[in-house]
Amino acid sequence: MTYDAALTSDGLAPSRQGRILLLACGALAREILAVIRANGWEHLDLACLPAILHNTPEKIPGAVREAVDKHRSTYDEIFVVYADCGTGGLLQSTCEQLGVRMIEGPHCYSFFEGNDVFAAHAENEFTAFYLTDFLVRQFDAFVTKPLGLDRHPELRDMYFGNYETLVYQAQTDDPALTSKAEACAKRLGLRFERRFTGYGDLAGFVEEAAQG
Repeated sequence: MTYDAALTSDGLAPSRQGRILLLACGALAREILAVIRANGWEHLDLACLPAILHNTPEKIPGAVREAVDKHRSTYDEIFVVYADCGTGGLLQSTCEQLGVRMIEGPHCYSFFEGNDVFAAHAENEFTAFYLTDFLVRQFDAFVTKPLGLDRHPELRDMYFGNYETLVYQAQTDDPALTSKAEACAKRLGLRFERRFTGYGDLAGFVEEAAQG
């Protein structure tokens, strides 16, 4: 999901200053809007960058910088809802230079489960492949097709031969998504595990942003 301009929680473009912008990865749009709407935070707006940037993480810091520069004059504060996401610390450095705060964590799998909880068992899960609600919905667009598995299923062993378990981190209780995630595990030849994480540390970060 991509937004060309900042949107308010009701889908309208902001018309006045004195607002707070959440600049986020498009893979988090549904979850962020759910938190905003559940709490009635009408002063928070959301602008998303394309989720597909995760396939080229070296482009994320520049894209964030460009978006912050674009929206800075319209907002009192901007919060970046990206984890490190494979940028090797470059995104954190960019945010520090820009004077904006970003959510903590190496990736969304960590902050959805809770950074402390994820870190506690990460060393024992080197063979786990993680999916979120978004990635279950977009499995073909973000996994199957980019890796060429739709054209060359024999590549499965090259990409996933060292994995043992597909861990579905569920943000919502949706039987249809659980069924689809289990089917994804079967396609990859992996054991299936479902963990209900809810929104984890994301909810707290959005709340902190709402408080300014």
